[in-house]
Amino acid sequence: MISTATTQVATRAKLQRAIAAASILAELSTDQKNAILRAMATALEANQEKILSANAEDLASSNLRASITDRLTLNPKRIAEIVKGIHAIVALPDPVGKTISETVHANGMRIRKLRVPLGVVGIVFEARPNVTVDAAVLSFKAGNAVVLRGGREAARTNEALVEILSSVQGVPEGAIELLDSSSRESVRELITSRGLVDVVIPRGGLDLIEHVMREATVPVIETGAGNCHVYVDDSANLEMANRIIVNAKTDRPSVCNAAEKVLIHRGIAEQYVPRIVKELIAAGVEVRGDAEVMRLAPAQDVRAANAEDWSTEYSDLKIAIAVVASLDDAIAHINRYSTKHSEAIVTENAEHAARFLQKIDSAAVYWNASTRFTDGGEFGYGSEMGISTQKLHCRGPFGLRELTTTKYQIFGTGQIRA
Repeated sequence: MISTATTQVATRAKLQRAIAAASILAELSTDQKNAILRAMATALEANQEKILSANAEDLASSNLRASITDRLTLNPKRIAEIVKGIHAIVALPDPVGKTISETVHANGMRIRKLRVPLGVVGIVFEARPNVTVDAAVLSFKAGNAVVLRGGREAARTNEALVEILSSVQGVPEGAIELLDSSSRESVRELITSRGLVDVVIPRGGLDLIEHVMREATVPVIETGAGNCHVYVDDSANLEMANRIIVNAKTDRPSVCNAAEKVLIHRGIAEQYVPRIVKELIAAGVEVRGDAEVMRLAPAQDVRAANAEDWSTEYSDLKIAIAVVASLDDAIAHINRYSTKHSEAIVTENAEHAARFLQKIDSAAVYWNASTRFTDGGEFGYGSEMGISTQKLHCRGPFGLRELTTTKYQIFGTGQIRA
């Protein structure tokens, strides 16, 4: 086992290399960055077998639940999607150096506000190899060096990916650093290296995010946890509700924009609860319900929900259903238990929809659509670092522009302040 002192020295050395790389990256032109990113995409395609071999070793040595295994698994289709994501980032406008505003002071000074890179970005994430590439290429295009600390379950895959990406001609040494994942000490070093790291982004389950938020001395942008809800109003088109709920739960249950809870208006509960329970069970979903749901679907295999269920992100083929008395009760329930990620209302009542869209305090709020669309690519922003569920520095899909900050340049002709 690597000692704490050894981990500290190795981590600090990588952070120092990242600082040096960040100053070089900040000066690269858009054309230079895009050319390197295209070369990264080509390198991943050329080394597909190496990546899949490393991934197979990780999978063989892991004993994980199905949802985590799904996140960890790579295959040719998923590698092709990762490569496609890189080309999508190439196509995005480069935010670095763009003027946001320009004003002239009464004394003649010209004051310009523009976008600049954050500097050194640290990412702490779990068994998601696609995050390794997304974080590296997004950071690179935004002119940032990135320091990655992935989960130990994906250690070999991450090593292969970082080696391939960082070996591309034109990538400065230290631009993409990978920390040791065999102990938590590297996480502690990363998130407490104030002065060496400009911002840390945790991406994963609630436990990981809360740990980083609690222990970090470096500024943190919170992403990821998704206890998402679908509320079926009393005027809902029930066929539409079925499609939305089943899609939001089963399309990819391990991701943060999957639905975890369903709320049903009491006015339609008697006819709709048995119906949606049957649909979900047929789709392989374990259903948990409150007392009213248990009463309305007695012949179906529904487990009684407990107090913890309403605040739990399952990331699995599980869902909890409750009956609510009104739209306002649904809004109150969601605002109490949600992680403020994505929520949806299914209704034909425009006034109810407008109230829901206004009153729900989450990053993305839907009317008659699946929560599965909360994604940078689906919103037209390209790949993302995650979905920010906080209100400062950004909220919602955390993409290329959000990986920059601002700076003022002031042009004078000898002015002094009286």
